[in-house]
Amino acid sequence: MDNDFVATTTARFAVPGAAVGVFHEGEEHFFSHGVTSLENPLPVDEHTLFLIGSVTKTYTATAIMRLVADGRVSLDAPVREYVPELRLADGREFTVRQLLNHTSGLDWGTLVDTGEGDDALRRHVAELATLTLVGGVGERPSYSQSGFNLAGRVIENVTGQTYEQAMTTLLLEPLGLRDTHFDRDAVMTRRFAVGHEKGEVARPWRHWRANNPGGGLAASVADLLRWARFHLGDNGLEEMRRPTAVLRGSNLGDAIGVGWFLREIDGVQAIGHGGSSNGQFAELLIVPSRNFAVVSVANQGPDGIPFNQAVVRQALKSFLGVVDRDPEPLPYNASAAAEVAGGYDNDAMVMTVDDTGSGLVLEVLIRPEIRESAEVDLPADHAPFPMGLLPRDEYVITSGAFSGQRGFFTRDASGAVVSVDLAGRMFGRVR
Repeated sequence: MDNDFVATTTARFAVPGAAVGVFHEGEEHFFSHGVTSLENPLPVDEHTLFLIGSVTKTYTATAIMRLVADGRVSLDAPVREYVPELRLADGREFTVRQLLNHTSGLDWGTLVDTGEGDDALRRHVAELATLTLVGGVGERPSYSQSGFNLAGRVIENVTGQTYEQAMTTLLLEPLGLRDTHFDRDAVMTRRFAVGHEKGEVARPWRHWRANNPGGGLAASVADLLRWARFHLGDNGLEEMRRPTAVLRGSNLGDAIGVGWFLREIDGVQAIGHGGSSNGQFAELLIVPSRNFAVVSVANQGPDGIPFNQAVVRQALKSFLGVVDRDPEPLPYNASAAAEVAGGYDNDAMVMTVDDTGSGLVLEVLIRPEIRESAEVDLPADHAPFPMGLLPRDEYVITSGAFSGQRGFFTRDASGAVVSVDLAGRMFGRVR
């Protein structure tokens, strides 16, 4: 792993700018290449701020754990104990832990902009009454952005501060994370990256404030590595690494702890989380037993995802001798393909699995009505991806920007396929 590898890989994936940090054997290593923006270019380095998307969830979960340690929150208490204003489509009760391991049964989230005021999260929680429920409480993990935004509201109500103020008090200031910010004004006075979609600057730079707990942080690679080192240290947060829910057919991991995805790679245990914003992508992976961490950030969609994957895999191989491989799909089988081909959807996206007669192709699009009603530009839809089936009704995407992404199909009691999971999100079958 060196700057030449990062430069070559950014060129291969047409990424305008990227930064990488590695912690190994007590030393930090930084690599960077490219520019912050194709329209207003400045060189990227380890101090450049990138939006880190859902990696923010590890910060929100850690803040909750700080409140747990202080006796102010219990992971196994009902969320309504801390957010009594919560209203849902049914009367279900779920715990704080079930928010943090995505087993509350809440769907991915709402796309309502509740403004930039200090009441943004309170107003977001009010919108949850309209949110689809994708399963029973504790029944299965289903990745939920709104679940983590609700966890942010727990933090607000318990501390009496805004989420952002509480995060600064609980984490950012005590850990010396001076290049980690929610506030746009704080970001704009520093060198920061902008997202790109297929070579064009992506706008808006970041979406609305209510999504901050699930994905609103901007941070430098230097600060991200400092964050990883904190989680490698003796901090009383071992419970975050213990499995609380098993994942099936997922490239996110084998299980979920508290805020972290857990997985085994070539015989070693790792924890990590990825993130995506509007044309910006981040990947953080920690190997506690080897005192190792790697973080990669890139500012191009959709190819920032395979770029980060290539970097993380190279770092694992170069520094630890650990090899991360995609599973090999089964040969095409017409009968098996016919069982899964069809249409699926959830609250935000529609999916089609097509049988070409020689293989399967998966396409995921933002729902047309959401794109039409959006007040801001949404990311461009991706071209269809070839996919192959794996044993036990699992599958893997075999090429394109999401190569290596895994998921699975679920059957009802009669054996019919009724849903498909991709990236931890469930899509119900509609045809």
